[in-house]
Amino acid sequence: MKFLVTGGAGYIGSVVSALLIESGHEVVILDDLSTGHEVAVHPAATFVRGRVHDAVGDVLTPDFDGVLHFAAFIAAGESVQKPEKYWDNNCVGSLRLLDAMRAAGVKRLVFSSTANVYGDPDSTPIPETAATRPPNPYATSKLAVDHALTGEATAHGLAAVSLRYFNVAGAHRASDGTFIGERHDPETHLIPLALQVAAGVREKLQLFGDDYPTPDGTNVRDYIHVSDLAAAHLLALSTMDGGAHRIYNLGNGQGFSNRQVIDVVREVTGHPVPTEIAPRRAGDPADLVASSDKAKRELGWTPAKPALSEIVADAWDFYRATH
Repeated sequence: MKFLVTGGAGYIGSVVSALLIESGHEVVILDDLSTGHEVAVHPAATFVRGRVHDAVGDVLTPDFDGVLHFAAFIAAGESVQKPEKYWDNNCVGSLRLLDAMRAAGVKRLVFSSTANVYGDPDSTPIPETAATRPPNPYATSKLAVDHALTGEATAHGLAAVSLRYFNVAGAHRASDGTFIGERHDPETHLIPLALQVAAGVREKLQLFGDDYPTPDGTNVRDYIHVSDLAAAHLLALSTMDGGAHRIYNLGNGQGFSNRQVIDVVREVTGHPVPTEIAPRRAGDPADLVASSDKAKRELGWTPAKPALSEIVADAWDFYRATH
């Protein structure tokens, strides 16, 4: 089958592209490289450099079997300062993609969504039926696309799946030897930042708030290995129904505080990770832990690498291999 992967030069999109190719599919990647990296593009993929807004209408033709959409900006903190950037790229870009899919008659879409749409949940673990309270423009833009997909499925027969990610980390080694990990610049995610401190690139790590209503006062997050996350996308493609929009949470179902993550980084790397407390970031929920029971039940998905130590170890191996 032939698939378009928007944002396929990014962290998650490049891993999903590799798995699609390893499964025998033809992959075309559309990415403007504003946050992605051409080195992460699988050599067997066809790469088109361009922005979804401008290029997708020319790229997407009726011979495609589906689209996997990763072309979003993801920095929640930045979205508070630059909401217009996130509405334009994440929401308007997705609407232009839906226009192109409708014009080409392409009827299957897997959308990269986020658990951040739940905001501060009433309880954890969080099921898909939980109330959505997006705490920042990033999450709001993702939720808006989820609503658009529901309407598109009802009105035009789209088969859509939204995968709401919890915290993705680790690195993936493809069958061709390609090693794919996080290359964000600037980096905002905890594990790669902690690894930079362990490697001596940063002097210390900032912890944004230590007064949250959690056991040690720092944010609690559910970490999922990028390889496990990517595998769920292929399962989603095989279980779609025309005219239906399905939503699945993807996480391990267990939470780790920022302090616990740093302790694991110290253990895995054998290096100290000095920290300092900084003010809370706007829009940061205290506790996000997934219930992935629906994905396990309906997709047959089970994380193969649930241990935080293995997630950190793979990320550390990637960091050392690329620096």
